[in-house]
Amino acid sequence: MEYINIFIKAAFIENMVLAYFLGMCSYLAVSKTVKTAVGLGAAVIFVLGITMPINWVISTYLLEPSTNIISSLYGDQIDLTFLRFILFIAVIASTVQLVEMIIEKVSPTLYTSLGIFLPLITVNCAILGGSLFMVSREYDFGESVFFGFGSGFGFFLAIIAIAAIREKIRYSDVPPALRGLGMAFILTGLMGIAFMSLMGIDPANLTAGH
Repeated sequence: MEYINIFIKAAFIENMVLAYFLGMCSYLAVSKTVKTAVGLGAAVIFVLGITMPINWVISTYLLEPSTNIISSLYGDQIDLTFLRFILFIAVIASTVQLVEMIIEKVSPTLYTSLGIFLPLITVNCAILGGSLFMVSREYDFGESVFFGFGSGFGFFLAIIAIAAIREKIRYSDVPPALRGLGMAFILTGLMGIAFMSLMGIDPANLTAGH
């Protein structure tokens, strides 16, 4: 049940985009149509769901001084946490490369539509931020898996919602000064305010059926 709570909290209450405003560059750039938003959102779910548990294993068994394998071999605590950023980004980059090859093979049209923003998932702050949140909150392996998929699903929801709205307002009488990114920022702010109302909800009560 605790895992479900973490998933709900990551997806709705502490949404990466709408609560922390991480990953805004790709969120705003690729949300012009629902089709491209779905593709990028699914890619982010996959990348977060895969990299989060891998980075947990790396952090726990290779970097943390009290639990890493090197410390147990030499009988002394060796702190390798200074390598955390480099190794986390290396794992993320490798996973993104895999996703890029899969999308190019399965859907060349979507691959072309996503353009440069697909490989830029590597430096998407929402992806790295998720792994750093996982470390700071001291999640175990199972919690990191659910946190990864929950965070990815939250990004998916946010980018689909903004893309659907932007497609609709394309036919609306928007003032010229607010067209494009101007209206996208306003809509994101309003969505962020809406999601802030969820912060008072305890996911434990939801899963318990209260």
